[in-house]
Amino acid sequence: MNKNVSLVGVPSDMGASDRGASMGPEALRVAGILETLKKQGINITDAGDVRGPANPEQPPVNGYRHLKEITEWSENIRDAIYNELKSGSLPIMMGGDHAMSIGSVAAIAKYCSEVGKPICILWIDAHADYNTNLTSPSGNIHGMPVAVATGTGHPDLLAVGHAIPMVTPENVYQIAIRSVDENEKKLVIESGINVYDMRRIDEIGIRQTMQEILHDVAIKGAHLHVSFDVDSLDPSIAPGVATTIPGGLTYREAQLCMEMIHDSGLMGSLDIAEINPALDNKNSTAEIAVDLTASLFGRQIFPTHSLYQGE
Repeated sequence: MNKNVSLVGVPSDMGASDRGASMGPEALRVAGILETLKKQGINITDAGDVRGPANPEQPPVNGYRHLKEITEWSENIRDAIYNELKSGSLPIMMGGDHAMSIGSVAAIAKYCSEVGKPICILWIDAHADYNTNLTSPSGNIHGMPVAVATGTGHPDLLAVGHAIPMVTPENVYQIAIRSVDENEKKLVIESGINVYDMRRIDEIGIRQTMQEILHDVAIKGAHLHVSFDVDSLDPSIAPGVATTIPGGLTYREAQLCMEMIHDSGLMGSLDIAEINPALDNKNSTAEIAVDLTASLFGRQIFPTHSLYQGE
């Protein structure tokens, strides 16, 4: 895993109904994300915040809320993340609501196309985020980024990417899914994306889930982009999100997930999305996100896997 890491803040809550995710980047900074990763020997810099238009708090128009503004945000994010990748850094996009991942995925897909490497996305989320303007009950674009990335959505959002689709559906892997809008389900099933919902995780366990996904990614020789929405976690440990859905990943499940990603050496970029300090308890959700990020970048109980060599 690249030891040069850049933090890129995206202070926007424009894709969601509830205000507050715009404070997510600062919450992660306050929780010590920079200092924590530095202690692990990582060469990390804070590149500051991407800028974009202010939240107009307008209702949906033709099924899209804040389409113009989110398109502008996504273009700015794309350019910022792409520049970090070109400079040799592993970018961490600190959101902000999950609509902002349209920009980060666009950047990574463009970069991977230039270096001749496929892109795979690990989408860790309570929601499938595969809505369109015709299926979304709210028109909130934070419920649409996976659809956009795989080629379904408004032309303005699709144009943020270098190509349509930005990533092929079979290269998208979702885990922790447990809340899908009724009309969205048909789109998800038809899309061909790989979904490990919470029932499947309950049945086969997080270890087998991650082994299957990481094996596929390794066989494809792909750049792995991890898009981590903190509402994937159970709200008992991560209350500071706009959409709390019971039955999420436990702390240990999430930590094992992150440790296995690190051990694979496949991750080339990361999103941390949907932390909402306005709904949190003493910044505890940002703190657990930083803790899990530390595992994602190699913090373990023991420094090597020498205890497990017999497996």
